[in-house]
Amino acid sequence: MQKIESLAKRRGFIYSGSDIYGGLANSWDYGPMGVELKNNIRQQWWKLFVLQREDIIGLDSALIMNTKVWQASGHLEDFNDPLVEDKKTHERYRLDELLEKFGIDTKKMSIEQMFTEVKKRSLKSPKGNELTEPKMFNMMFETYLGPIKSDDNKVYLRPETAQAIFVNFKNILDTTRIRLPFGVAQIGRAFRNEITPGNFIFRTREFDQMEIEYFCREKEWKKYFEYWLDEMRKWLEQCGIDKKNIIDYETPRDNLAHYSKRTVDIQYRFPFGIDELYGLAYRTDFDLNAHMKSSGIDLRYSDPKTNEKFIPHVIEPSFGLDRTLLAVLLEAYTEDKDRIVMKFPRWMAPVKVAIFPLLGNDEKLVKKAREIFDNVLLPHFTSQYDNGGAIGRRYRRHDEIGTPVCITIDHDTLKDKSVTLRDRDSMKQIRVGTDELKNKLNQFFAGENFTELGRGS
Repeated sequence: MQKIESLAKRRGFIYSGSDIYGGLANSWDYGPMGVELKNNIRQQWWKLFVLQREDIIGLDSALIMNTKVWQASGHLEDFNDPLVEDKKTHERYRLDELLEKFGIDTKKMSIEQMFTEVKKRSLKSPKGNELTEPKMFNMMFETYLGPIKSDDNKVYLRPETAQAIFVNFKNILDTTRIRLPFGVAQIGRAFRNEITPGNFIFRTREFDQMEIEYFCREKEWKKYFEYWLDEMRKWLEQCGIDKKNIIDYETPRDNLAHYSKRTVDIQYRFPFGIDELYGLAYRTDFDLNAHMKSSGIDLRYSDPKTNEKFIPHVIEPSFGLDRTLLAVLLEAYTEDKDRIVMKFPRWMAPVKVAIFPLLGNDEKLVKKAREIFDNVLLPHFTSQYDNGGAIGRRYRRHDEIGTPVCITIDHDTLKDKSVTLRDRDSMKQIRVGTDELKNKLNQFFAGENFTELGRGS
């Protein structure tokens, strides 16, 4: 993790939030490379799960919703973590995490059993001090609408993106021709006032979710649950994540969220331990029923063939965008002899192509490199022009940000109109004519083997 954090800052992937003021606990900003990497993951997910499917449509909803939404969904009452506090230092700990630090497996424990465990063992804090009585802590961030703070205008930053899909269910049915089974997808920011955030960008108080609520008939939920579990595995493979690092964890019934009848956590082998990457939940008809009762609005689905009216059931595949990015960084990080290489999948790399004049002070080489950069690369590929330092140092710089292919303009380019392409992973080099450069690069990013592109080494 230290190597990843160091590289992330050095190469402009991720910075500490508010860095010049000493930072803010577990606040992170995505730098020039990080934002491109994040956008590529986000756009590929949207393309795969929305644009290339007929049964899923999109939504982009408000961060702040009517408080009645959270009352109806159960978040005001049930969205809690167990909390204990060090009486001397006032440091706060999530009870389940604290028990696990003492070697106590909490995966199959209820909250009540955890409370009992603390009292039975007279557990101390990691600093050796007495702990307060355990209590439940609601994780939603409070804020206020308007100039005056009062209970009448108290609202919450959304802790998940899902509820907006449920409260817009009728709007979606009224304005589209979508039919069961179908899904509604959303990518957006969520906020949770975590007791113990940490492990770099793994657990933060604000994060991006990529979620789908997939509506189906109750009798079909098992079929679609297994279908979506398989789709999530395929997505992980596309992201370059080795399946040997993935574990499916069946959440025990006692630990299920209040809305869930079955949940599988897709876990990843992080350097700090195995922990949740994604989640797949069968939310039954809980949410639509709750909002229909609370709002008085009919949220039933009407079958156009039979005129049958019923509340659909819901399968929820939930993908954490920031956790995806962290897993991707860990998978891509490679120490190869005397260099560090970020071996991102080609589609994901923040910079696709870099172009170098062999000598940064040779006017003819610089002119030709700029000409190709401006006319061939920049309009079609996320590209960088780089003439800083020795050519070897430029290669290493782009290895560390994961650029799949680098192009060098040398004196032969001026004679025969060919350029050198260098592959990030193998470091092999080939010559390609400038007139076919764009097509060759398109073939490469479509999956063509690098050595098949050129006319020899």
